Amino acid sequence: MTLRFSVLASGSSGNAFYIESDKEKLLVDAGLSGKQMDKLFNDVHVSPADLSGILVTHEHSDHIKGLGILARKYNLPIYANEKTWKAMEGSIGKLSLDQKFIFNMEEVKTFGDLDVESFGVSHDAAEPMFYVFRHAGKKVALVTDLGYVSERIKKTVEGADAYIFEANHDVGMLRMGRYPWSVKRRILGDSGHVSNEDCGLALTDIIDNNTKRIYLAHLSKDNNMKDLARMSVGNILTERGIQVDLHDTDPAVPTAMYEVG
Repeated sequence: MTLRFSVLASGSSGNAFYIESDKEKLLVDAGLSGKQMDKLFNDVHVSPADLSGILVTHEHSDHIKGLGILARKYNLPIYANEKTWKAMEGSIGKLSLDQKFIFNMEEVKTFGDLDVESFGVSHDAAEPMFYVFRHAGKKVALVTDLGYVSERIKKTVEGADAYIFEANHDVGMLRMGRYPWSVKRRILGDSGHVSNEDCGLALTDIIDNNTKRIYLAHLSKDNNMKDLARMSVGNILTERGIQVDLHDTDPAVPTAMYEVG
């Protein structure tokens, strides 16, 4: 009974997450070009032609840039909620009707031996949502692109074996950085992105003895650094007596395939 995944790409320039069970292979988002997506799959020795489908979180280009290309090339079904479908229609090109499926927010869909639960997040998109994956008693939670971590989200994702969790920015770097104030305000706001510190604090509320590994995701290339994110989050967890494996993600290099054990 296997549950394995790789964060194919994560960051402001493009996002893609791959997860497989014994019988199913799913992709969440395709935020890089078709060519780059093929390369990422090749790097983890997976053929996109074998995917059961692509789940979409929201319509921002760093999540859907290669979506239409990939779906057409390999004739793959796409799952998204109605508002996201509407918002991304003009960006993904033509798809046949039998490739379009609705996956509502706060819903559980079963793909073979893999249960996927969607949950809403606070982000400046039409109806953004992320996913929890369950297989054979194991649980993986994908949580990025949110301004804050609500109690409802904490309840949904608590006690996972592994997390892919947003640590987008260091607040000091962002405040001192070159972005215009309107952009800074958006990132810092309730519909923006979670900081290193807020990531660490949220994780202290949700991880338990099952949690073996955390991947810090969606790091800003201008307002964060891998070492800084790992140190900031790690310090908060250590202060509270929590020991867990922290791992980096990258906008262009997939993480090694990890088997949830």
